Amino acid sequence: MASTASLAQNVSNLTLNLEEEIHVNAPLQVTFESLLEQLGPEGTRPDGTSMQMKIEPWPGGRWYRDLGDKDGHFWAHVQAIKRPTLLEFCGPLFMSYPVISNVQYRLSEVPGGTLIKFHHSALGFVPDDVRSGMSNGWKHMHQSAKARAERKRP
Repeated sequence: MASTASLAQNVSNLTLNLEEEIHVNAPLQVTFESLLEQLGPEGTRPDGTSMQMKIEPWPGGRWYRDLGDKDGHFWAHVQAIKRPTLLEFCGPLFMSYPVISNVQYRLSEVPGGTLIKFHHSALGFVPDDVRSGMSNGWKHMHQSAKARAERKRP
């Protein structure tokens, strides 16, 4: 029988929580549209390679990598969308492991632009190498969305 300490350690190994705040010098609507573009067809890896992502921006819509010829990788479903203040996903994301993620983007107007509050929580098996690279991957995605919005601002 497992001790309480080992059970607590096992549970903490099965959870993931990442949070980030992104300040964008662009209006709320422009920021939301830029975020959708970056998470979708304009998304790139840090080396500039296209992620080949598709997003169907409605409740139940899919977020996935389209590799062509009916090949690809399902990331998530749109769990909630309320333009231009909320975008939420639920799914395994980029992980081919027994895991479920919830990703939330909450956008609000602030002086000088928009504040994006990002939260990624997951439950399941996330290997250490995947876990350690996640923060940088999300940061790249968010910096790219920010730059895209700030280039478009009126």
